[in-house]
Amino acid sequence: MRVAVIGGGPGGLYAAALLKRLDPAREVTVWERNAPEDTFGFGVVLSDETLGGIEHADPVVHQALRREFVRWDAIDIVHRGTRHTSGGHGFAALGRRRLLAVLHARCRDLGVGLRFCSPAPPPDRLAREYDLVIAADGVHSTTREAYADAFRPRITSHRCRYIWLAAGFPFDAFRFEIAETGHGVMQLHGYPYSRPAPRPPDGPAGPPDEGASTVIVEMREEVWRAAGFPGLTERESAGRCAGIFADALGGRPLTSNNSAWTTFRTVVTERWSHGNVVLLGDAAHTAHFSIGSGTKLAVEDALALAACLTERPTLKEALTAYEEERRPVVASTQRAARASLEWFENLALHLDQPPRQFAFNLLTRSRRVTHGNLRLRDARFTEAVERDFGCPPGTPPMFTPFRLRGLTLRNRVVVSPMDMYSATDGVPGDFHLVHLGARALGGAGLVMTEMVCVSPEGRITPGCAGLYTGRQAEAWRRITDFVHTRAPGTAIGVQLGHSGRKGSTKPMWEGMDEPLDDGNWPLVAASPLPYKPHSQVPRELSRAQLTDVREQFTAAAARAARAGFDLLELHCAHGYLLSGFLSPLTNRRTDAYGGSLGRRLRFPLEVFDAVRAVWPAERPLTVRISATDWAEGGTSAEDAVEIARAFAAHGADAIDVSTGQVVADEKPRYGRSYQTPFADRIRHEAGVPVIAVGAISSWDDVNSLILAGRADLCALARPHLYDPHWTLHAAAEQGYGGPGAVWPAPYRAGSRRPQTGRTDAPRPRLALGGV
Repeated sequence: MRVAVIGGGPGGLYAAALLKRLDPAREVTVWERNAPEDTFGFGVVLSDETLGGIEHADPVVHQALRREFVRWDAIDIVHRGTRHTSGGHGFAALGRRRLLAVLHARCRDLGVGLRFCSPAPPPDRLAREYDLVIAADGVHSTTREAYADAFRPRITSHRCRYIWLAAGFPFDAFRFEIAETGHGVMQLHGYPYSRPAPRPPDGPAGPPDEGASTVIVEMREEVWRAAGFPGLTERESAGRCAGIFADALGGRPLTSNNSAWTTFRTVVTERWSHGNVVLLGDAAHTAHFSIGSGTKLAVEDALALAACLTERPTLKEALTAYEEERRPVVASTQRAARASLEWFENLALHLDQPPRQFAFNLLTRSRRVTHGNLRLRDARFTEAVERDFGCPPGTPPMFTPFRLRGLTLRNRVVVSPMDMYSATDGVPGDFHLVHLGARALGGAGLVMTEMVCVSPEGRITPGCAGLYTGRQAEAWRRITDFVHTRAPGTAIGVQLGHSGRKGSTKPMWEGMDEPLDDGNWPLVAASPLPYKPHSQVPRELSRAQLTDVREQFTAAAARAARAGFDLLELHCAHGYLLSGFLSPLTNRRTDAYGGSLGRRLRFPLEVFDAVRAVWPAERPLTVRISATDWAEGGTSAEDAVEIARAFAAHGADAIDVSTGQVVADEKPRYGRSYQTPFADRIRHEAGVPVIAVGAISSWDDVNSLILAGRADLCALARPHLYDPHWTLHAAAEQGYGGPGAVWPAPYRAGSRRPQTGRTDAPRPRLALGGV
């Protein structure tokens, strides 16, 4: 096999070395347009996991790297003059020049052809002349662009500018430092990558790069411009940054190395191979530097590619296996990296947090480090954050109480509204009693009903529950009485809504949002726009009909109060009627209820005010919104903050922050806790309590979100379908038995995990030889 590698960075070099080592008969050639000693950036961080892969694949490279590594386990976070240190993290770094030198030497020893100061031939020519072409030519990959129709890259530029610099001394830890300047917030990310070598007292000083740290300075684009950086030279930028972060640097200078201010670009490619050309590292994908090194991902790509080429009988199968193996890992890393990137983009939101909570928030920003594993890494630091938060000794954050108006919830867990489509003529029956009753017995602080409709025409499906008749109210009273009697301490809330243009459809399991085959009823909406092309077209609500709908909400709210609900939530999300007024994609009205955001808010606020007027003053009233439509031209995160502010000004006690389901052609960015950043932003900018929802699946996630101050309550849906006793089991697994999680008396015998059969064998005690 003849292999051409485009790009002599760590990923390309390591792939070349591995392929040659695994099969010396291969002819492997690397093209690098720069000289061997040229490099950009300074230090490189690799994880223990990556190092383990290197050790297994090539012990020679691993041993050479081990001699070079600087290791440390602490993270320092400095904010407003206070430094907090968290330990137990584990990092290894070395200079990029040293890493390249090790890989150059290994490639030469193995017989890899290295062509420096030599741009690679065009990729189509290489593809004809070689059996395999590995494009490791970085974020600006010319190979990727040459075959853009095949690779289909999506490149997203972000909101911060950053520059790579170096300090001539080693930091003691991975350091994050925040500077609040007259132009805005700036941050420093720094870590050591070499330490001075030991030398005799009278010996010569070490090389200039010994004892050094990478320093990345980052800030929002508007801050960068206001501070005057666009007009500065490279040297002037380094000097200005050194002055801003003089305390962190001890007054010492920063140096540059072809350093330029740049905007991070996230690269995602739909395919990683085309014929015999395959992408590797930044050419295929990028992940923001705040979570990890692009070098780490590139080296891991090289390991996987070499393994797949060895294990699979054909090139096509090998490249397919390589992508199947690496794509999920990279996608997960990119989700975490994006969460981290966006946290730093919105850093100003968190500046007023108490310093220790701010530090915890920063450490858990990507959702990869959580409350649970931070306790394992540094229990003392985590316990200090818990004390500051107000957790009694031995109490996880999720089991601290929270007060909304006259209602005190005993913990921070909410059973999220989940449509069951199991009512008859809008009347909840035995199924609802068992469903909601089971979850109330399961320990959550608040159990929410499904969306309960305010009129027959406001139902989503024929099986939706309602509160538009006295019979329905009586049936709900049976359920609330059960919860209050059999699960004392658990609150039950009702979510009121109207389906709008998304009504008259089948139950979800028969076809979500699909129109009924027969028995349809007429629909109404803010504007006469069908949800899907084949959906029913709704009528635009007239002024008189707006009044009728508002009165339907008011009557339903009064029935809900008499039915004994502790909390009421107004459903203004997911493209249902009130949500349809809020989004510019679904509200095309030209009267006083359409146009600007203020006008689009008018009818939902009128409904809210009418409901608040009849809902008991001591009981909380919350609002669920879609904080983004996940579609161009729709509700933005900035709009969501204004919507939340408006409802809070009218008396909303909390905002339940969901996203999407407003238009059928949405493009959500799914992932763990993917909606939480919207809740976080609303909480800090609008100054209103928030309920976070969306792929929050573990009690560790709940503890992390609550303790970091990103949410006040966490609503979980599918976990409560999987396990109605999710909250009580979370308490048992954390060894908690306090007032935040009380087992019903008949269930107390099950408050500990049942015993299982032994699966471990006795350990050998003696080693006998000579047998």
